[in-house]
Amino acid sequence: MRLAVLVSGTGTLLDAMLAAGLPVALVVADRPCRGLEIASEAGVPAELVERIDFTARFDRDAYSQLIVDRLMSHEIDGIAMAGFGTVLGSPMFDMFAGRVINTHPALLPSFPGWHAVRDAIAYGVKVTGCTIHVATAKVDDGPILAQEAVAVLDGDDESSLHERIKLVERRLYIDTLASVIERGYVLDGR
Repeated sequence: MRLAVLVSGTGTLLDAMLAAGLPVALVVADRPCRGLEIASEAGVPAELVERIDFTARFDRDAYSQLIVDRLMSHEIDGIAMAGFGTVLGSPMFDMFAGRVINTHPALLPSFPGWHAVRDAIAYGVKVTGCTIHVATAKVDDGPILAQEAVAVLDGDDESSLHERIKLVERRLYIDTLASVIERGYVLDGR
């Protein structure tokens, strides 16, 4: 099993995956970030497929095809999105249908999108959490593989709540990925 991890930021999830011994064969980033350094330090091949266009003219499918081409050249079997900041288009989900796993800092289907923690606080929920799911072309959709609740405490702000969610996320994502890999990446949402 050859796993690729897509990163955009500090690489804390990638670091946890490597520490857990997951079979990370490639790291791909959409921007220069600490995740690339973590891969390099661990001796894992890393590639920057830099996204330079953040306008409405961004060609999501063309960029996604670049990512797919890199993944295919490394004979990747499955993908773990680990804070990847670019929404990918249909070429990714056509080529790797059922083999792209994502984590989201809310209990989907509630609070999809980039600002899930902020939205949960604004809505006034008492419980939010973390969801691990099969990613699809629709953002924060797809079969749910695992969820765990995290209480919203009095006085929580976006940062404090998100840090508690991240603690759960690192454990739950690793456990879920290990289970998926053990099953051979046969994902049907059950």
